[in-house]
Amino acid sequence: MSKSLKRVEAALETAKIAVEIREMTEGTRTAEDAARAVGCEVDQIAKSIIFRGEDSGHVVLFLTAGGNKVDPAKATEVAGQKLGKADADLIRAETGFAIGGVSPVGHLTPITAYFDPRLQDFAQVWAAAGTPRHVFAITPADLLRVTGAKPAAFTA
Repeated sequence: MSKSLKRVEAALETAKIAVEIREMTEGTRTAEDAARAVGCEVDQIAKSIIFRGEDSGHVVLFLTAGGNKVDPAKATEVAGQKLGKADADLIRAETGFAIGGVSPVGHLTPITAYFDPRLQDFAQVWAAAGTPRHVFAITPADLLRVTGAKPAAFTA
């Protein structure tokens, strides 16, 4: 089992959230791929979109419904700082995950996170579990609680 997957499991266990982490034979790198693999609507996929805070120099996480896109101007306003592209090295250094498998939980460092209210329209959403092939289902309320994300309007 990968270190990334173990960190996700540990974070969920610590938060007392019982989930089943599933390994998909098909890739789950995109929201469309993940939705097809688990058999849900695209918007039930909680995408982890990462930006670099230009003032802080740290990553900022936007948990977004699979069919939504982050609007850079709205995200900048929500984050209270200019946002730029986070490169793969910064993402891995602060989250511990590679692009395509960034989980909303189990990061190496505390991360500022924002939550797309569209995700609350579902009883259950799916998120990456630290690898491009692993996902887990969780209630939006539990996802909010475990991530400490703030609901905000940041999508196009």
